Amino acid sequence: MTSSNQIPNDAILHSAGMIVRHGNPFENLESLVTGEWLDKEFLKKWVIPFYFSAWNIQPDDELKLNKVAPEITNEIIRLCLGDKNWRTLQTGALFSAISNCTEFIDVIGVHLLKSEVCYAGKVYCWALAYFNTSASIRYLNDYLKYYLTRKDLFFDQFDAIAAIQYLDKINGTNEYSRHSENWEAFRNGQAEVDFANEILFLEKQIAAIHRISTFRSKQSDA
Repeated sequence: MTSSNQIPNDAILHSAGMIVRHGNPFENLESLVTGEWLDKEFLKKWVIPFYFSAWNIQPDDELKLNKVAPEITNEIIRLCLGDKNWRTLQTGALFSAISNCTEFIDVIGVHLLKSEVCYAGKVYCWALAYFNTSASIRYLNDYLKYYLTRKDLFFDQFDAIAAIQYLDKINGTNEYSRHSENWEAFRNGQAEVDFANEILFLEKQIAAIHRISTFRSKQSDA
């Protein structure tokens, strides 16, 4: 029997979300890795209540996030985004958007490009779409330019495409046209994806993030 302090490395990596290991041209990019141990109290307060909320912010989630939003600091975000677990990573991406911390765009963008951990990529895409800067759009485009050519890796291509189409809608741009041909080749004749509903869902999530961010700013100014 394996004791708790003798868990094989593969099991630890699997739990953290490092399920698929793959080569990519972004491996040499420097990503944020703090190497700091996050204790149970930190996880209990800042991660466990919110990591599922990051995928779909419901009214109850919004109330919970409003309560803690004024307490979210750059250090909390850094610790989450510097961890190597999908739960902390996507929570950090959500917190960075709620706090409007654009200084973490590069951290989130590099995490997306390297795609070392599963599950978190969806929230990376949403956070980059929320920020809507030239840098965040570039990361989404760079991700799609490469990962749409990797038919062996079904990662977060759909979420990145949806984010780009959402940004085209609100910015009056046509970034999607750069990827449409590769997208059709990537999905390889599978059923047409309902982007209209996905974009509506994304709009709701970004609206919720905006409301929480506005609430946080008002509380901080009070």
